[in-house]
Amino acid sequence: MSEWWTYRLDDFLLYAPRTYWRLFEAQNAALWPLHLATVAAGLVLVLLIFWRPDRARRWTGLALALLWTFVGWSFLMNRYAAINWAVAYVAPAFFLQAGLLLLAALLPRGLAFARRDAIGGASLLLALAGLLLYPALPLVFSRPWTSAEVFGIAPDPTAIVTLGLLMAGRGAWLAVLLPIPLLLCLVSGLTLWAMDDAQAWLPFGAAAIGLVLTLARLLTPAPAPARTS
Repeated sequence: MSEWWTYRLDDFLLYAPRTYWRLFEAQNAALWPLHLATVAAGLVLVLLIFWRPDRARRWTGLALALLWTFVGWSFLMNRYAAINWAVAYVAPAFFLQAGLLLLAALLPRGLAFARRDAIGGASLLLALAGLLLYPALPLVFSRPWTSAEVFGIAPDPTAIVTLGLLMAGRGAWLAVLLPIPLLLCLVSGLTLWAMDDAQAWLPFGAAAIGLVLTLARLLTPAPAPARTS
């Protein structure tokens, strides 16, 4: 038996890259045109946080909780688990994240959104990139457009948009709401890296941006909080 340090990351890959991308093709074929509704919901949340931060907390938490539950069930459990046994340990994280988002939406001292500032603006730009640019990646990386990854349908854009939306907010709940999306970006980046896919740098980059914006938020004095609904 080879020593553990002689293994490379791709030695742990359980499937061919083409098999991985076919999962998204099957997911898209089964759920279209639900994509239009999930992207529209994401855009509404961005606009709500930007224009009416006082009313964004509850709707953001509820919508994201629903979508994390849906992606965990429809993609991870019903598709990805068939080719990757490790998904059995990842899917519960989606349901845990959904539960945390639900609590943050319903508890009086949950997530709060501040008035517009530079950090919040940069965070919302990250969310918009996940909503509008991520689905176009098949055109960049020469894959069939039917393998597009869409917010609320596929895990990566769901995590990236969630990071952007949450980092536009404030409060102690960020400490429990951000780790799972950040870790998911890292795990996805490692998976794509093992497949020798250049797209790996996008979830890595999203995680890096998330960490930078989180640090900037922690070091920036809090303004007067927005009135909650």
